[in-house]
Amino acid sequence: MNPRKLLLSKWTAIEPSDREKHFLVSRLILDDAGAICAVELEAVHSHRCQRLPWRTLADTRRWQIGWH
Repeated sequence: MNPRKLLLSKWTAIEPSDREKHFLVSRLILDDAGAICAVELEAVHSHRCQRLPWRTLADTRRWQIGWH
């Protein structure tokens, strides 16, 4: 997974909570060196945002790329 291509990518939560299943990467959070350290995910249904380390999206037990 190329971290530079994460912005505006679509993700599906394997175990949705509060009817929030589909998410969009709305922002990349950079460290002082300019490397991506986290992403901000926005729920499509509620527009609630959450921040998590970008490598968490590689966990196929929690996230699936695209909307399913």
